[in-house]
Amino acid sequence: MKKVAALILAAVLCLGLLAGCGGGGDQLDQIKKNGKLTIAMEGTWSPWTYHDEASGELVGFDVEVGQYIAQYLGVEAEFVEIPWDGLFAGMDSGRYDLVINGVDVTEDRSEKYDFSDAYAYIRTALVVRTDNEDITSFDDLQGRTTSNSIGSTYMELAEQYGATCEGVDSLGETMQMVESGRVDATLNAEQSILDYFGEHPEAELKIVAYTPDANEIAIPMRKGDDSASLRQAVNEAILSMREDGTLSALSVKYFGGDITSD
Repeated sequence: MKKVAALILAAVLCLGLLAGCGGGGDQLDQIKKNGKLTIAMEGTWSPWTYHDEASGELVGFDVEVGQYIAQYLGVEAEFVEIPWDGLFAGMDSGRYDLVINGVDVTEDRSEKYDFSDAYAYIRTALVVRTDNEDITSFDDLQGRTTSNSIGSTYMELAEQYGATCEGVDSLGETMQMVESGRVDATLNAEQSILDYFGEHPEAELKIVAYTPDANEIAIPMRKGDDSASLRQAVNEAILSMREDGTLSALSVKYFGGDITSD
């Protein structure tokens, strides 16, 4: 009798804790049950995520990537705009399902999060004022000041080269700080900087160096068995985008070229 009672108790616990009893897929199941995929992004980083000047609508490469993934899952995409330094904390607390914001795959991040397959590849560019002749390479950042989003890959890279970084919330702000002379330089995605130059041809700024290798851009999500099926589904959506040509078409639309292959 005691053995039967124990089996019944185990069955009840299994129903209450699907992931713990091998049910898996909790996060994906919940997303489908709610009918929405909650995606966090900055909304201030053109051409990845930004607002159209005429309509005020949230647009960008990552916006359309997120919409495609949500459609592939059969749910609606719900976007939440958060400053960079709050993106991962919000995902940790379960406020949203994914961060889609041109996120570089790094060793430190991979220890804490599971990443999707890469869907884009970018180099980091170093920007200074046009009249700056002292900084011509990343090695010249030793003892200099830069401006970048707090906790970003670009801030970390600048600090590795010996720079002191000032935190900002947007690409426009960091570029203005360099141009005004408040900081010596900034680091950012090559495509984002070229897009900024295209929108601000009068900017007295120049690119002086690039990283030799491209960084992988992927979608981070919480680690754990309950997220395994979500990761698989996101990877399937990315593969579908590749195979039907959507991914490369979106890249050309927003970046003027294909950055979706290494």
